[in-house]
Amino acid sequence: MSPSSPADAPAVHLAQFENSYVTLPERFYARVGPTPVAMPRLIQVNEQLAAELGIDVGGEDPATLAAVFSGNLIPAGAEPIALAYAGHQFGHFVPQLGDGRAILLGEVRDASGARRDIQLKGSGRTPFSRNGDGRAALGPVLREYLVSEAMHALGIPATRTLAAVTTGERIHREGLVPGAILTRIGASHVRVGTFEYFAARGDAEAVRLLADYAIDRHYPEVRSTAQPYLALLGAISERQALLIARWMLVGFIHGVMNTDNMVVSGETIDFGPCAFMDAFDPAAVFSSIDRNGRYAYANQPHAAQWNLARLAETLLSLLDPVPERAAELASEVLSRFSARVGEHWLAGMRAKLGLTTPRDDDSQFIEGFLERMHRGQADFTLTFRALCDAAATGEADARVRTLFASPIAYDEWAPAWRARLSVDAPDPAARSTAMRRVNPAFIPRNHRVEQAIVAAVEREDYSLFSRLLGVLSRPYADSQAFADYAIPPRPEERVTETFCGT
Repeated sequence: MSPSSPADAPAVHLAQFENSYVTLPERFYARVGPTPVAMPRLIQVNEQLAAELGIDVGGEDPATLAAVFSGNLIPAGAEPIALAYAGHQFGHFVPQLGDGRAILLGEVRDASGARRDIQLKGSGRTPFSRNGDGRAALGPVLREYLVSEAMHALGIPATRTLAAVTTGERIHREGLVPGAILTRIGASHVRVGTFEYFAARGDAEAVRLLADYAIDRHYPEVRSTAQPYLALLGAISERQALLIARWMLVGFIHGVMNTDNMVVSGETIDFGPCAFMDAFDPAAVFSSIDRNGRYAYANQPHAAQWNLARLAETLLSLLDPVPERAAELASEVLSRFSARVGEHWLAGMRAKLGLTTPRDDDSQFIEGFLERMHRGQADFTLTFRALCDAAATGEADARVRTLFASPIAYDEWAPAWRARLSVDAPDPAARSTAMRRVNPAFIPRNHRVEQAIVAAVEREDYSLFSRLLGVLSRPYADSQAFADYAIPPRPEERVTETFCGT
């Protein structure tokens, strides 16, 4: 297939494209253009992100933007490709996956000079589609838009959404549903599964080329080290440790932490069956395909370490010519991962609780509180947000108590917390303000996301989507106008399963 822009169509200059991935050998990707759609219609353009990328969306009319973000028009300078990769899916290796419904247009430089991929997701079949139709349904596109932008606003590294369009076509899922395409922006789309793809084929040269590419693009500081490939593994491991800790600190559950869904840049990617917890539960699982809890909330650090071990296996020949020594070097890096996740998590939890002076028993103290939250069925987000007020005045304890099924669970813990606060930070107002910067008032609650999706899919009503997107763009700001968006679901509103968008 070839790019779908008609020969007589005027060139659309959205941005200055660069295309570093096409400098790699052609076994890394397939040159393929998006499949044209019948009647693209713009749902939303992320104007703030467009400005960061130097894209002038205001200079084009909605019909032209819909054509570009659907793939019907290819911007000048873009070189559409589908990337090859493999992956371990729920522990089982699949030697070829690849971009079966996504096409990378190329890269642009953002305001800081960093390269950012522009990818169309749901843009039609590619050589990697296997039996898939290469399309995306409207519901998963809206979910990814909402959750990816929420993650960014929460300060968590994540791919972002530049635009979403409907295609004017219906696709087969559980019945016929509206089709849509999402424009995804990422630091890159190099995955652990990309390394696995070449390692499984015994293509040592490709693994080295890919490692060099990852170093040049994401970790140039390791190039000058004595062992750059070992340093690369360490740098990727550190970014993943910080990322997982940040997920845990806001109650996020990815839901499908396969190796093809872990990018070496350290961003959150692929928001299919993801969810945010309401009531705190370490064993929380929402993904309909995670039947054994492999990627449950509390299992995410272990899952990430397992994925990094698969990455390390692909790099062994680059670490040392002696296999035993290479394995030892990789193991040394991987052995530090759990501790690093714990350190990042503990620092974040101290901040969430307003604790400024570390103590040796902090982990036990915090775990004890979380256990009380679990037994008390306390809402994760609301409880920590309410503690911001309670840290300023004891009168606000009443609000926190109402969040526990049995208030005594909080009453027994609170005196020790207050004793810590009185020593750590004597200014209650400043402490409360600092806590509000790390304890969000608003998250993409599952029932709110579902309501927005249902309204759009069943009634073509995007008002709930737009309103929710606006709320999630300022997660740490108190807003009486949006107070309802902070409330957990009623029993009949609870969403207990989320679904993959493929």
